[in-house]
Amino acid sequence: MNVTRTFDLLDRYISEFSDKPALSAKENGKWVEYSPQQYNEFAHFFAYGLLEMGFKKGDKIITITNNRPEWNFVDLGMAMIGVIHVPTFTSLNPEEYKYIIAHSDARMIILSDIHLFEMINPIFTDIKTVEYLFSFNDIKDVPNWKEVLEKGKNCRKDCIERAEEIRLEIKPDDLASIMYTSGTTGKPKGVMLSHKNLVQNFIAASMIFKLTPEDKFLSILPLCHVGGRMGNYQTQYSGACIYYCENMGTIASNLREIKASGFDAVPRILEKIYDTVIAKGSSLKGVKKKLFFWAVKMGLQYQPFGRKSWLYYKKLKIADKLIFTKWREALGGNARIVGCGGASLQPRLERVFWASGLKILNMYGLTETSPIITINGQEKEICRLGSVGAIIDGVEVKIAGDGEILCKGHNVMLGYYKDEALTNSVLDEDGWFHTGDIGELEDGKFLSIKDRKKEIFKLSNGKYVAPQVIENRLKESEFIDQVMVIGEHQKFASALLVPNFEYLKTWCADKSFYSKQNSEDIITIPEVLNVFNKEILKINKHLSAHERIQRIRLISDVWSPQSGELSASLKMKRKFIELKYQEVLSGIYKKKELF
Repeated sequence: MNVTRTFDLLDRYISEFSDKPALSAKENGKWVEYSPQQYNEFAHFFAYGLLEMGFKKGDKIITITNNRPEWNFVDLGMAMIGVIHVPTFTSLNPEEYKYIIAHSDARMIILSDIHLFEMINPIFTDIKTVEYLFSFNDIKDVPNWKEVLEKGKNCRKDCIERAEEIRLEIKPDDLASIMYTSGTTGKPKGVMLSHKNLVQNFIAASMIFKLTPEDKFLSILPLCHVGGRMGNYQTQYSGACIYYCENMGTIASNLREIKASGFDAVPRILEKIYDTVIAKGSSLKGVKKKLFFWAVKMGLQYQPFGRKSWLYYKKLKIADKLIFTKWREALGGNARIVGCGGASLQPRLERVFWASGLKILNMYGLTETSPIITINGQEKEICRLGSVGAIIDGVEVKIAGDGEILCKGHNVMLGYYKDEALTNSVLDEDGWFHTGDIGELEDGKFLSIKDRKKEIFKLSNGKYVAPQVIENRLKESEFIDQVMVIGEHQKFASALLVPNFEYLKTWCADKSFYSKQNSEDIITIPEVLNVFNKEILKINKHLSAHERIQRIRLISDVWSPQSGELSASLKMKRKFIELKYQEVLSGIYKKKELF
């Protein structure tokens, strides 16, 4: 079945995977599965209902919801009649919602729950383009999305005929979706993606993931995140059943319940999984603890495809039998693949997870590239751990004179909605998209990312510092959870550090330095300050002289999207952090001591 537009997935399901479940989510504590036939029916009814309500090709609908099967029903229902889907994060603030709703010219909003309704309701009434608001959950006095379905079920015959006419008219190059970047600075940008952008990208991904109709995939990333959306589509293209994670706190339990073959993630999720595993290993005693950390050490040295000695792989088999099998059991026992992107992944995490039998398919791209530009495969020819993978088919990459990564191909966006000037600033006359990232190509196909072009800063001595590289080095310490490197126009680099408080409290208890103090008190304990001092000195040995961290400040806050330090897609918002901790930052360069 040839798929050239997103909604062609429905015909593919019916023709090739009709006897398998397509989508599943928890309802009242139980997993409820939807068949391809149900999926197809709901999507068509939603499309017919929109036509009955007067929607036409080019109209916009915003969804603000958690991951659920209904997202797919409305997504492909819109697509087949040319209505533009504007999926939006659930963690934005009222000002961001107001901007996106107004800027997108949305005629309808569909949201998931009472909390979002209470936030959105006072906003959308002032925006003239919005005519309807529906909810997925049952909320008193709020119209439910099923009302649109009912209109579709009972529609006129000419409505069905009109839907089929529009469906046949839609071309691969037509606009399918506007995805607003969550933004680490400034206002969100409306990225216009065509059917071709999305479809060719998820087909390319499916060739790498190699899922089958027998597999189960846990969807963790928000479907309004371009990576989560790509993973959602590529899983469906492969015929595997996609299960929607309840929330970030249920990842491990959901993986065990469904015995998932794989899941999607951003580096922050993998960091938390790794930290949890290490914390459990730290609580062991005696020989068990020694064996655990021996296995971790073996994993951190891992290279695939026979690139290490035969003795190493023999030892790894022992480590797997004693330790890594338990890691896999904790994730359901069947997980073998993780699609990871969205930010810089620590190479050590990639190595240790591969060693444990969980292949991290690290990838690189942006919302503007639908998203994949490069991805690490499962075969030697297209896999190089430590890189962000090989260039996908149909895409070209070159490195500009200043080191910026440029991209051209079927994945490059149509442009930014209502912003021709901004579009022209990133898309040159030859069709090359300027990513804003600095990187290097190895062997003409493996890409390595150095940093964001705008985040590299210059010290007062003229030396340049790429903070992401150093931040990932620092996060290799079990004591460090989050970090931001600073030092623009200063004599040396410094850092704000958020400790891994779970690990730190265990360490303090073992050393008898801890008697149930809160986070604010723990970071003032002299022995704690001393151990962080030692960690920085140890890491500095691996950095160039101008990159070395000369001073640090420990922060008791844990950074998150809710508190504002991270974007909705879990990227660090440097400007926000600089503003929030401006007094701390200004004090760093006034005192001579490390702390």
